[in-house]
Amino acid sequence: MKHKLLFWVGFIVILLFFLNFTSANPVEGFYKKLQNYTNTLTAEFEMIDAERKKELITLGDYILERRAKHQNTNLLFICTSNSRRSHMAQIWAKTAAMYFGIDSLWTFSGGTETTKVNINAINALKRCGFYITTNNIGDNPVWTVNTGKTSEGWMIFSKKYDHSSNPKSEFGAVMVCSEADKSCPVVDGADIRIAMPYDDPKYFDGTPSQDLKYDERCKQIARDMFFVMNYVKTKLVLLSETKK
Repeated sequence: MKHKLLFWVGFIVILLFFLNFTSANPVEGFYKKLQNYTNTLTAEFEMIDAERKKELITLGDYILERRAKHQNTNLLFICTSNSRRSHMAQIWAKTAAMYFGIDSLWTFSGGTETTKVNINAINALKRCGFYITTNNIGDNPVWTVNTGKTSEGWMIFSKKYDHSSNPKSEFGAVMVCSEADKSCPVVDGADIRIAMPYDDPKYFDGTPSQDLKYDERCKQIARDMFFVMNYVKTKLVLLSETKK
């Protein structure tokens, strides 16, 4: 009994140490505004309800499974028009992986139809501290997202989920809207399919609450993605400790 008690006390000490470490030692290289924004997210995990945490842990376990096999992880976030929530999720999942130092992880997004990236979603991400530019070409322009002055950045544009730039096999499909979840009961090539819907901020476009609602949705998605990557990092650290 005494040995079991000492084991759990030691486990909790290690876990608390790691959680304090991750919040105090974030990734270097983020823009200052983005750094300040991301530093607040780990303190907000209690705002995530229990059912959502189950979904997030399922996603985290998929990442861990791929890493255990020494395989890259590809995550494809799918919504209807690939204009708002799926791009936010793609960007925040990648940013969270960078924050916690989780490599060999790539994020993508797509829709059941092609439209264009919504400017209100772009502005919400900019308010978080991302630097985002566009080529302003055509009805579906390409945007480049940067997390810091030394980051390579990555391009986003609206496309169908089966677009040639997205993975065709061995990926995790995350459905971020209920419409896409219903219209795509099966995502060909996906190892796992997770329904993780978010309310659409588009219904507030052109209203006095527009920016507030976009900021709320952006923060919710950011918080969720940081929970996933924090879970993965915690598991990896504990696994490393047990091997010593």
